[in-house]
Amino acid sequence: MSDDPRSLIVVNGLRVEIDRDLCVGFGDCVTESPASFELDDEGIAVFNTPQSADRGELLEACATCPVDAITVYEDDVAIIP
Repeated sequence: MSDDPRSLIVVNGLRVEIDRDLCVGFGDCVTESPASFELDDEGIAVFNTPQSADRGELLEACATCPVDAITVYEDDVAIIP
C-alpha cells in the first residue's frame, strides 16, 4: 500500500484504500462515481472528492474494480473487495 494521500480516505464511516500496485487503470470506479475517483497521470485510480458522493455510490464504485485494487473497511472489517 502506497503512502500516497490520494490512496487512503475515511469517509461516510468507511475506510477506503486503493492499492496502487494492483490498479491497472480500467477506470470502472471512475465511470461509476467520477465524484469519488479519477485516474492520475500514471493512469492509476486516486480519490477525487468522495465526500461529495453518497455512500451507496461510493460502495458501488469500489465494488466494480475488476482487479480488487480497492478495499473498503467498516469497523476494521473488509466489506469489499
